[in-house]
This record gives sequence, structure tokens and C-alpha cells, in this order.
Amino acid sequence: METADVVIVGGGIVGSSIAYHLTQAGCRDVLVLERETHQGKGSTGKSMGGVRAQFSTSVNIQMSLYSIPFYASFEERLGLPCGYRPQGYLFLATSERHLAYLRDNQARQRALGLTTAHMLAGDEIRATYPQLRGDDILGGSFCSTDGFVDPYSAMVGFMTRASENGARLWRNAEVTAIRREGEAVRGLETSRGRVETRIIVNAAGAWAAGVAALAGIGLPVEPLRRMLVPTEPFDGFPHTAPMIIDMSNGFHFRPEGLGFLMAWNDPEETSGYKLDFDPAFIEKILLRAADRVPCFENVAVNPKRAWAGLYEMTPDHHPILGPVPGVGGFFLANGFSGHGVMHAPATGKIVSDLILTGTTTLIHATLLDLERFAEGRMIEETAVL
Repeated sequence: METADVVIVGGGIVGSSIAYHLTQAGCRDVLVLERETHQGKGSTGKSMGGVRAQFSTSVNIQMSLYSIPFYASFEERLGLPCGYRPQGYLFLATSERHLAYLRDNQARQRALGLTTAHMLAGDEIRATYPQLRGDDILGGSFCSTDGFVDPYSAMVGFMTRASENGARLWRNAEVTAIRREGEAVRGLETSRGRVETRIIVNAAGAWAAGVAALAGIGLPVEPLRRMLVPTEPFDGFPHTAPMIIDMSNGFHFRPEGLGFLMAWNDPEETSGYKLDFDPAFIEKILLRAADRVPCFENVAVNPKRAWAGLYEMTPDHHPILGPVPGVGGFFLANGFSGHGVMHAPATGKIVSDLILTGTTTLIHATLLDLERFAEGRMIEETAVL
């Protein structure tokens, strides 16, 4: 039988960041359980890797204002790369309503300390990217410190340094039961044996509700398939471009290797553990791609290179962070709704703080607690891609 001060269920980027932040703060007896043969086989390795501060709610902006500078200094801090590229995010507004929305968001972002976001006129966007169909673009918003990271490299960096600080990683370790004594956790049963602990962190991504259920906890997190389509090498659009988001339909794309990576949130998608890529999605996304970027009409796509991953959705598109009332020692780091990679550094800091000190200065922690759903305190994020 093993013992640990803290057991983290889930070895993806979120669990790895929590392990890193805990060990950096002096909590060295940390055990990370990864059910797969290798880390990153869940949502981490299938992410688009975008990072942005252009959100509509204060708590998401605050988490980005910790996470993005962390990624910018990742190699300096950890001595390992995370692939941060500050090429920006550009939101294209095609209605006055969209413009007003972006202006309102930017005012909130500035009030919280973001200095690198600004509005662009339609003419500026058309002049910079003449390849776009720009007849309906009224303007947009751009943030130069938004950009992309390599999720797998960041995860490896977090776990490598956590391991050097004493954390242990068990692979092929699926949690089969969580043991409680009264109103507190006391350990877990795993496919690799029993572990005694008084603190468990659920960082199981899209599978978090099942882990919570083992402790008798109802968790409003559902998996939702998101599909990504990379193009073959293509030089008809500048590779210095930011992530570009067409607000008229949600289509977005960014440079990736010698080609581009395209994404779109299909409103017909339903929740479930669907990990297969649907070839019919390619026609849907290419129609929207060619409509906004006419030269994409000629872009080549190999369906075998496209893939699907899972978002972990909550009812208000915000994560659930912190302790569970009535289940002492059980902490949640779940439901990032597509923002797990970009907010992994902040999540690691917040959850580590809450475990070690019971409070955090990064955000108002009660905003993201589990009780908000039962108490009607949901905070809707509308800037979801």
C-alpha cells in the first residue's frame, strides 16, 4: 500500500501544473495518477493550443493574466520549452452588436490590467489581410500577447520539474474506488493498488464526472467532441497571422507547421465520449473557410490527419475549482470548457493555494466553486470557441 500527502487524478496538463505548483510551494509528497500508458492521450494532446486574454468575464481574464505571462517565461522558469508564440488573436466583427461586444470586453480587460489589446477598424484589417473576404468586416479586436503554445511540451515541462521536486507519476493507474470515512476522503483504490491519502484532486478532464461519482459527488461536467482539421502545406495566407476568428459563424484558424489548423464549433454536435473524427465535418468546415478566406477554396486537406478531442463542458462554460463541501480533502479542477490548456498555469496556482493555505489571491475562489450551480450563481462566458 502506498501513501501520499496529495493524490492528483489525471496526468494531463492541468494535473501536471497542479503537481508543479504544489511541489514548488514545498509540498513534495505528491502522487499523480494517469490511467493511460502515456500522459497527454486525453484532451491535452488533442488541443488547438490557443492562449488568450480576450474573454468576457473578469475571472477568465484574471486567469489568463497569470497564465500567459507564465507561458511567456516558461523556459526561463522551468528550463524547458512550451512553444509559446505570441502571434495574437484577431476577432472579426461583422455586425454592430459584435463590435459593441468586443468594446465592452476590452474595457473590462483594460480595467483588469491587460494593456496589449486594442480595437481595429475594418480598413486596417482588410489592408493587413487582403486575403480575407472583408466586405462585411466592420472592425475587430486584436491582442498581441495572445497566441499559441505546444500543450504536450508544457505538460511535460510541468511534470518533469514536479518529478524533480519529489512528485511521483503512476501510469496505467485507473481509479476504481475512492474511500471515505464520514465526511472526509481517506484513500483510493487503483488498478495499481491502494493509496492512502487525505487529499485528492480530481483533474480527470472530460472523465471528471465519473471520478467524482466514486466519491458520491454529482459533478455537472459533460464531454463534447471538438474536431480539428489541419491543411496540407499552403502559402497562400501569411504564416505570421494570428488566430483569426470569424464572429459571424465561429470559424477560426491559425498557422500550424507549413499549413493551417482550422476549427469550428458545430452547433449540431451532442455531448458524449465520441473520440472518432467524422469525415463529413471536413465539407462543413471548408465551406466556412472558403467563405471567409477565398484562397482556402484551393487548400488541400488529408482526412487521415484530422482528429477529434473532448471539451469538458460546464453549464456556464467556467471551470469548477476548489474543495467540495461535505467531502473533506476532495478538490476539483474540472470543466474548463475548452480553456484547460490556456488556464493550466493559473489553475495550478489556484488549486495549490487552496490546498495548502485554504485561500488564493489570484481570483475570488468562490466564483468558481461547485455550489454556484445549486445556488444560482452561474457566470456565463460568451467568448467560447
